[in-house]
Amino acid sequence: MKNIVIPDGHTLNPGDLSWTPIQQLGNVSIYPHTPQSLLVNRCFEATVILPNKVIIDAAIMDQLPQLEYIGISATGTNNVDLEAARERGIVVTNVKGYGSAAVAQHVFALLLALTNKVKEHHQSVLEGQWARAKHFCYWNYPLVELAGKKMGIIGYGKIGKAVAQIAQAFGMSLLINHKYPIEETADMRAVNLDVLFRESDVISLHLPLTDFNHEFVDKNYLNIMKPTAYLINTSRGGLIQEDDLCEALLKEKIAGAAVDVLSEEPPKRGNVLMGAPNCIVTPHLAWATKEARQRLLHMLAQNVATWLKGQPLNVVT
Repeated sequence: MKNIVIPDGHTLNPGDLSWTPIQQLGNVSIYPHTPQSLLVNRCFEATVILPNKVIIDAAIMDQLPQLEYIGISATGTNNVDLEAARERGIVVTNVKGYGSAAVAQHVFALLLALTNKVKEHHQSVLEGQWARAKHFCYWNYPLVELAGKKMGIIGYGKIGKAVAQIAQAFGMSLLINHKYPIEETADMRAVNLDVLFRESDVISLHLPLTDFNHEFVDKNYLNIMKPTAYLINTSRGGLIQEDDLCEALLKEKIAGAAVDVLSEEPPKRGNVLMGAPNCIVTPHLAWATKEARQRLLHMLAQNVATWLKGQPLNVVT
């Protein structure tokens, strides 16, 4: 049987799921967390590694003589050096589509937090403002209606499409920027980035981080956004030039931003967006509903099982 190592299993399964689907496939060693300094030692005899966020680069691969397969327990692949794996004949797979509903739901949780200020108004009630009010209602911030607004979606894969569906249910029209052609409708247009940033009332990012799009959301694009517009990022922190976004928020060039991802995670050295005005930061949890993680675990097991049969699915190298 193959030796299978899960080096950072806590993120996927903190204890509320069963590892049985994977444990049935080989000799499985599960570690809740693995620092980079211990990765080689723990994976030295592994034929299969199933990482979530630990970094597996060329130097690590060269120290793992039995490694044949890396099954990333996520959609993003930027924690694995794909070119190095290809050169060494190591198969790499990922898992797609497991969290589309969960991420799309979080996009709108963030957006509604910005537009309706639910937490802030709840806190004001707890502080006695409603009890002291002269009328039956009050609001401390402008309330924004989404119906009739334009949502710009950059990246129109499964998550982008799930976000689009919810946006349309809110009565929003869509501006889509995608690497492939899309079928346009009366309320959905394919546009370039300049048009999308200039015309959108809300912009949501849904694309993988690559060398080509690193920090592409910079002051050049932020400066052409509407001062009433919002920016949402649930993809990868490296897509945004965070200093530029902080400046845009400080100077009120845009109305607000909400990010579930940062350039460094965890942000041990701090981050300019933490504490920036009208900016919400959540700890990379959009994907992490129990239902989504259950799907991810079963799809991960399926990836391993098909690879063992010589018919790998979801190969990225």
